Amino acid sequence: MRADARKNRDHVLAAAGTAITEQGVDVSLRDIARRADVGLATLLRHFPTREALLEALLRTSFDEMTAQADELDASSSPEDALVSWLRDCVAWTTEYRGVTVLMAAAIEDTESALHASCVTLRAAGARLLARAQAAGTARTDIDGTDLFALVAALAWLSDQPALAPRADHLFDVVASAILTNAASTDAPGERRPQARS
Repeated sequence: MRADARKNRDHVLAAAGTAITEQGVDVSLRDIARRADVGLATLLRHFPTREALLEALLRTSFDEMTAQADELDASSSPEDALVSWLRDCVAWTTEYRGVTVLMAAAIEDTESALHASCVTLRAAGARLLARAQAAGTARTDIDGTDLFALVAALAWLSDQPALAPRADHLFDVVASAILTNAASTDAPGERRPQARS
């Protein structure tokens, strides 16, 4: 990539990060181009769709959250690793307003530019959940898909002005429910599959 093209791409990503933080994922692509001081055609040449732009913007964060899961797996108890990763994942998804809606849709859409990254992120959480389940410290009636949905739900709460003050408390409620085997509703012989990727 030529130096000027790379510079334009970097400007677009920086502008997109600021715009999405301020206005959410539905911000106009034209507004992002204007902030980056490039034409809309230049933006679309680098990122032909909104999801392609988001994937490029979020890729580093996806990679960091996946690497963090591996580090926690090696350095923390199963329950601490799971709750720490879950808390950080929720905090990260709240940085970009509305991104959890796109992530939830992308997980089922193999054509989405975000699909592969979301699947990898879900698999990272599922590994931590499976480890806690194997250690007997997490309920066994949830899986990686459920955990991914809880990240989206908790991030949504944080994005609602009226509910944001309760987000930390509700995170603690959800985390303690995940780690409470006694709360499991499984009937003997009717357990759902353990965490899947």
